[in-house]
Amino acid sequence: MKEFYFTLSMSYSQCLAYYKGRISAVQVIDDAGRKIRFPANKLLPHMSQIGIRGRFRLLLDANNKFIRLERVH
Repeated sequence: MKEFYFTLSMSYSQCLAYYKGRISAVQVIDDAGRKIRFPANKLLPHMSQIGIRGRFRLLLDANNKFIRLERVH
């Protein structure tokens, strides 16, 4: 299993494109400077009225398949 940590801050208006499906993938830069791309719909559980703000951990299997995205403190 692979894990990547990153911080994400998006306003509600920025999130709308992801929520409405106009953007299919998200690209972030993790703490080690690696660019990571994952399906935008994985962000939906973390969206609120203010958008998305927080620290996250992305878990992938050995074949780089999505396992889960979780908010960490």
